[in-house]
Amino acid sequence: MRLAAALTRSFFGKGANRGDNIAARTVGRLVKPRTPMSEIDLVLAWPAVILLMLGLVMVYSASIATAEASGYTGYQADYFLIRHLFFLGVGLTAGLFVFHIRMDTWQRMAPWLFLAGVVLLALTLVPGIGHKVGGARRWLPLGPVSLQPSELMKLFVVIYAADYTVRKLNVMSSFKKGFMPMMGVILFVGCLLLFEPDFGAFVVVATVAFGVLFLGGVGIRVFLLLGLAALTGFILLIWIQPYMRARILGFMNPWADPFGDGYQLTHALIAFGRGEWFGVGLGGSIEKLFYLPESHTDFLLAVIAEELGFAGVFAVVGLFALLIQRAFVIGREAIRLERYFSGLVAQAIGLWIGVQAFISMGVNMGLLPTKGLTLPLMSYGGSGLLANCLALGILLRIDWETREMKRGGNA
Repeated sequence: MRLAAALTRSFFGKGANRGDNIAARTVGRLVKPRTPMSEIDLVLAWPAVILLMLGLVMVYSASIATAEASGYTGYQADYFLIRHLFFLGVGLTAGLFVFHIRMDTWQRMAPWLFLAGVVLLALTLVPGIGHKVGGARRWLPLGPVSLQPSELMKLFVVIYAADYTVRKLNVMSSFKKGFMPMMGVILFVGCLLLFEPDFGAFVVVATVAFGVLFLGGVGIRVFLLLGLAALTGFILLIWIQPYMRARILGFMNPWADPFGDGYQLTHALIAFGRGEWFGVGLGGSIEKLFYLPESHTDFLLAVIAEELGFAGVFAVVGLFALLIQRAFVIGREAIRLERYFSGLVAQAIGLWIGVQAFISMGVNMGLLPTKGLTLPLMSYGGSGLLANCLALGILLRIDWETREMKRGGNA
């Protein structure tokens, strides 16, 4: 503003004093103050928004028949759409709220958030408290909605693993001091998840936690040993759990038992085949009409493939790839400025979304055994949407703080 007044005086001389306030007010209107929301990373935000909106449309399309047949009073065909809209509104509001929380605050809260996640997971296993559906006890009833703690635990593990790695940077090369404590903690969480059972969440949580340790400096030899141990444990789980053994056999040859263990996979593959290049058209899926179970949750990508074809699936994969790549770029920039906790959190969020999206897509395409994992940002489910939106809010905050530091400001 002073610069504007000085320029005015230089052009108009003594008579310009009366115009000083006018010039200052004009520049004040033109140069708006910087705010966090005015400088969000659009390269990150737009893919996320498109995935959320496309998910809303496809959840509605995939759930109409299920909602009508279930006879939900008052909502009928719009039942899942209205609930998904509500969950999306809650998630976006929560994401906006956490965007205004400083990253050093998250770092201080990391152990307490992780402890809260453990308590919630334990509560799901308590008879009379945890809600059981389809043989799995994964939910806590909260009035008209339910909370799935395993979804929030993914975010809490991201924050806790990043904080742990920063605190242990000096000993991360040590197997005993750096790796073993985190391994013990994750195995404990894994036991809680397997008791539910929720093997898919366990895979995501373990992958994210050990991925952060790898990014933090744990040696490659340790991870080779971990891979060997994980493979051994996976084989033991298949041997011990009959339902897991049945899923593996059904995955290897789904057409051998198309009305039994291979039912979901065969119908998912039929959906992909019907979609061809450009799909049968929005709303035109046949498989969602009670042929493909969980079409609006675990098998949403199969409905996308049938209605939007290869083009729709390619667009979804591309949007996820762009979002994940941007998360790692944001993390790398933060680490370059020695903001190690923020950088590890950003990359862990990218790893989390990437791993879960890869597994969900792989299951839908028949590349991986059938496992109950939703497609991040898209599938129906309040807890998953909430956790994803919280993660995006934190990711946008990390990018904003990094930009502020580059400008020499206080983030």
